[in-house]
Amino acid sequence: MFGNDADFILSIHRTHAAELRAEAAVDRLARALPRRNTRAWLSRRHRPGHAGGATR
Repeated sequence: MFGNDADFILSIHRTHAAELRAEAAVDRLARALPRRNTRAWLSRRHRPGHAGGATR
């Protein structure tokens, strides 16, 4: 597969460089997207002035 050690080392270098570029792209995308709200619709906090079921 590899003719000599230099080809093997160059292949490893190219693979590692590609992985670093992919990680950098993921980081850039994560910074570009707005942060999601951590609370889902099931775990919403109740409004402080809202009485809930007490007025029903």
